[in-house]
Amino acid sequence: METVPLALLAHARSGDKGNHANLAVVAWTPAGYEHLRRHLTANRVAEFFAALGPRQVVRYEVPKLLALNFLLRDVLGGGASRSLRVDSQGKLLGPAVLELQLPAPSDPSAMVRR
Repeated sequence: METVPLALLAHARSGDKGNHANLAVVAWTPAGYEHLRRHLTANRVAEFFAALGPRQVVRYEVPKLLALNFLLRDVLGGGASRSLRVDSQGKLLGPAVLELQLPAPSDPSAMVRR
């Protein structure tokens, strides 16, 4: 199966909520959002960040913003004030998730940034 990096279809931002991380993925176009809704699942995000050990990943849909918001529970090693991790606030999760490979859309030109 041919794949494309998430960065082709969306941009992302992330940050901390205590020991949890909030990760927003925003599609460039409505067609891209529909592709993300089908393929960017909570399980897929959990698998991608498995090395960080999230206890749970919950996905929220925000269609008016063409966005999916993910809450990664207990992924920050104790949170900003307790963690010894380099990224104790989860700021690098957004850029990292853009490397995630998704199935290639049949018409990528309708989904890329213009």
